[in-house]
This record gives sequence, structure tokens and C-alpha cells, in this order.
Amino acid sequence: MVANSNMIVALDIGTSKVVCLVGEVNVDNTIDIVGIGSHPSRGLKKGVVVNIESTVSSIQRAVEEAELMAGCKIHSVAVGIAGSHISSLNSHGIVAVREGEVTEFDLERVIDAARAVAIPADQKILHILPQEYEIDSSEGIREPLGMSGVRLEAKVHLVTGSVNAAQNIEKCVRRCGLDVDNIVLEQLASSYSVLTEDEKELGVCMVDIGGGTSDIAIFTGGSIRHTAVIPIAGDQVTNDIAMALRTPMQHAEDIKIKYACALAQLAAPDEMVNVPGVGDRPARTLSRQSLAEVVEPRYEELFNMIQTELRRSGFEELVAAGIVLTGGTSKMEGAVELAEEVFHMPVRLASPQGTRGMDDILGNPVYATSMGLLQYAHDDQGGEPAQVVEVDVIERQASMLNKMKTWFQGNF
Repeated sequence: MVANSNMIVALDIGTSKVVCLVGEVNVDNTIDIVGIGSHPSRGLKKGVVVNIESTVSSIQRAVEEAELMAGCKIHSVAVGIAGSHISSLNSHGIVAVREGEVTEFDLERVIDAARAVAIPADQKILHILPQEYEIDSSEGIREPLGMSGVRLEAKVHLVTGSVNAAQNIEKCVRRCGLDVDNIVLEQLASSYSVLTEDEKELGVCMVDIGGGTSDIAIFTGGSIRHTAVIPIAGDQVTNDIAMALRTPMQHAEDIKIKYACALAQLAAPDEMVNVPGVGDRPARTLSRQSLAEVVEPRYEELFNMIQTELRRSGFEELVAAGIVLTGGTSKMEGAVELAEEVFHMPVRLASPQGTRGMDDILGNPVYATSMGLLQYAHDDQGGEPAQVVEVDVIERQASMLNKMKTWFQGNF
């Protein structure tokens, strides 16, 4: 028995799925994935909890799977948050440097000054993300600690969210007997796993298209500059297919995953798709191109809304590295090509990076947020592990392959 192991845990409570990842931090500060649990999400709509009992049940199933595979007992997690209630703004604070040299105390004071902005009573600050510092007339300073000066100014990005939405997520997690280490904005988490430092420096717009929401994060000069949430994503595509083809939602989801294409010109007109009927009505066949003609307008609408948000942010001309798409709904054939037509800039589909283990499963845009949550939690704790108690390390290592095989067969 090992009482305090070097483990960290991420819990991605999404609109379409709940994913729990257990990572083991090595001596060289790399992360090995040793446990994964995934379960369909039943209690969320557009990223917000609408049914606590269903959400708790989904979380419990995902956590139990992860515990079984990792051979450990989970006590606390880093959890993601999304939804239309999320808003953001850029702020700045100015303080006098106390002793002629910037200390930790000065940094705390200037961040406190920057966060002193009026926000609605039903909102709370989720993140204060420093962009850059200025000492006297010197701009663009990343690490001001120890530098000499008289006046210290901080430019920060503030992310706020609904108090009630955050409390409902915490309530669901605590109902499962778990503590919440961090509540992390989902697109911020995703950026940890899919963006390179070069892209952040050059300027990039990352879009995480999930089931209920499409989350946007814009970086320039190495810092986050703008965040936004658009309440259109994969569920709307599924709904369009169900309505247009007159087929039940679960069949529409299967058709979307297996056959849908976001660009009609890429779909072969002679390739046929079997469409189950509603109730006792017989199944019909439909060309894949006709299916693409249903899907393409929704993707085009989404990309146009993202472009409008990009223009509104004022950073459209500064994202030289282009657009990075991630999330489960971004995987559809033709999505990248359609995005390039709409944005008129480079677009790439990004899979999560930065950890080791289970690459054949986790090297998938679906896991961008959960993998990023793991990396965020590790960085935020400065390498300190979350509260996970090992049950039997030898047993875990010996049966890891069998557990992975069982999970893979049950989920694919």
C-alpha cells in the first residue's frame, strides 16, 4: 500500500460524455496515463447541468472505470466548466513597487488591483490569467519578479462564470464522494493539450467543438487574449439529421459519426446510407451526398459565428497561425476544408499531446479537454499530486493490458 502516490486526476463533464483520466507524474515531470473511464453524459445541456441525478450517475460510472483500470481510489479531481454563462474581459492594475524591487507581495497586489472590476452579482471570477507586465516604461515583461522599478502594471484576462452553474458542477462531483481541486475553463484546458508554444506566440484561434458548445480561445504574443462560448455544436448537427431524415436521435447520432461529411462536394453521390425509420416505419436508403447537404449548412453557420466572434474580439488580423480545431465534432470529414473556405486562413485538426500511454485511444480530438485538464492540474499544483491512494501497484501494472482491452471492447 502506498498512502500518497504521485497521481493527478482530471474529470471532463461534457454534454455528450463524462471522461475521467488518471495520470502518474514521473520524476522527469512527464505524465503517464494509467487509467481512463468514459460514460455517456445524460444530465447536461449546452454545457450546463440540468439534471443532477443523471450527471452524478454518469460521473460515478466514469470514475469507477478509471479507478478499476488505474488500481487506485480517487479522492479529488480537476473539473472543466463550459456554457453560455461564461464571459471574459481584459483588465489591468497598477501599484507602486514597495522596496524598489518586484517581490511576490507586489505581484499579488497588482493582480488584486487588476481583478477589482465590477461583475454581475450572479457571476464569479474563475480565472485571472496574466498576459504581460510593465515596469515603469518597460513593456512586454513576462517574469517581473526581482526586477527593479517604481511602478508595476499588470495586464490580465479575467474569465467569469455563473455562480450557480459552478456550484451545480461542484455539487455533482461532491455527491460522488470527491473533492474539487480546480474548476477550469474547458477551452483553456484544451489549449494545454493541443496548442504549441509557437502557435500561441504567433497568434492562434483555437476552437473546441464539443457536443453542446463550441469553445473559443484566442492567443497572441504567448498569452490568452479572448475567450468565448457559442451554444452550437454537435448536438445541433445530430438534431438536424434526425429532423431531415425523420429518424430517431440515437440513429441520427450513429449516422453522423459513421457517414456524415461537412462538405457536400467530398461525399460520393453513389454511396448509400441506410436510415432507420421512426416507430414501425421501414428503413430507407439515402445517398451520402444528400446527408452532407443536411450537415454542411450547420457547420457553415457555426464557422460563420466563430468568424464573427473573432472579428468582434479585434484579433482577426493577429492570428497568423490560423485556426486550430479540436473536440469530437471537429473530426468530421470535410470540416477542415469547409473551415478554410470560410476563414480564408490555415486550419488544422489537433489531437491532444503531452502525455504518454494509451496513444491509440487518447490520440483523438475527443479527449482534448480531459488531457488538457490533466496538464493544467499538474502545472497548477507545481508537480504536487492530487489525493489518490494506491490499492496495489503490482496488481495494477500486471493487469493494465487486460483492463485496457476490456474498456476498449466495451466502448468501441
